[in-house]
Amino acid sequence: MKEKIRVGYVGLGKRGRGMLKRCFAQMADVEVAYLCDLSRERMEQGQQYLLDNGREPAVLTANYQDILQDPTVDAVILMTGWDNRPELAKQSMLAGKYTAMEVGCSKTLEECFDLIETYEKTGVPLMMLENCCYGRREMMTLHMRELGLFGEIVHCDGAYGHYLADEDLFNNLEIKDPPHYRLAHYISGNRENYPTHALGPISKVLNLNRGNRMLRLSSFSTKAVGLKDHAADRFGADSEYAKIDYKQGDIVNTVITCANGETILLSLDTTIPRAYYSRNYTVRGTKGLYSEERKVGYLKGMAEPVENNEKEFFEKYDHPLHREYEELGTRGGHGGMDWLVCRAFVESVKNGTNTPIDAYDSVLWLAIGALSEQSIKGGNIPVEVPDFTNGKWQDREPIVEGKYCLDKVCVDKETKIFHDIE
Repeated sequence: MKEKIRVGYVGLGKRGRGMLKRCFAQMADVEVAYLCDLSRERMEQGQQYLLDNGREPAVLTANYQDILQDPTVDAVILMTGWDNRPELAKQSMLAGKYTAMEVGCSKTLEECFDLIETYEKTGVPLMMLENCCYGRREMMTLHMRELGLFGEIVHCDGAYGHYLADEDLFNNLEIKDPPHYRLAHYISGNRENYPTHALGPISKVLNLNRGNRMLRLSSFSTKAVGLKDHAADRFGADSEYAKIDYKQGDIVNTVITCANGETILLSLDTTIPRAYYSRNYTVRGTKGLYSEERKVGYLKGMAEPVENNEKEFFEKYDHPLHREYEELGTRGGHGGMDWLVCRAFVESVKNGTNTPIDAYDSVLWLAIGALSEQSIKGGNIPVEVPDFTNGKWQDREPIVEGKYCLDKVCVDKETKIFHDIE
């Protein structure tokens, strides 16, 4: 086991800087050896986060190959935009570096198959940093599943309900900042473009890639009018952004069927006004349910619950990791789950094991983007979901047990959640 690891950190946009500041810069067992971005200003801002935490300064470089060619770098963390991330991940694995990448979706299936072929060729772990897998509610449902409280699970819902028109897509355009890279995707394509916040936890609760798999999906899209309407209100009807023919439907619903008979409903809702953020995480079984929307858990035989009884459920069924985490005090952003997903990756690198979200998980979740676009273009046709495991989902290698395991509930009191600067 390594006491400390050296990482190359790539991509210092808004999300990249946030994860660096709130997570990796505060970990005493992580040396951020390189900061890589095309913007010198952003790299210097990232450097300041390291210095503010008493860390050694990183090498600043705009050349990704500098990181890959350094044999002392153990891992690469990719926080770049969607378009080039699969290729950067492939290069990192070929260079023998543990590879973590921020969430997103694929544009093509070819890049997904390319990543799996690279993983199987090199054996180098690849982990999507899907923080929602480590959300308190999501981990509680894993615990409840293991306790048998849901009975036989038959259906899960999940969503990305987050109005992005001002927050990301048109942010700061009045001061001539370049538009967010996501905007190009909303202009050029129509797909379930942000599936993983919902699908990651659902995949784990349904044992996808380990005894279960997706079979096919169908996606259904509304018309695309929300962004044009918003741009006309904000910039004027004659403005550049009000004249764009956006392709991305305002709401996209995707239905997935699984080998063990379950269904999954994913919803994307980001371009028309909504009153609140929601992932609508829902698990339905023969003996009970959990619903994020109403903050309600229900088990067969209970009196009809009032809205928001989840505090009672946390007290009874909190995952051991979150029970410890709440006692210590959460940190790191997004209710603390950013910190946990980063620690899950770091501990895997230190121990030389596979990651709790592995290459097969990461690529399956990425692929939903390309598959849903194919379905929509074909008139909502059912599309087969590739078996990226090539049959291994029926008899996978043993799971890596430990504090951050997502395939079973493990009690690990030895591994520390916090490794602070001393």
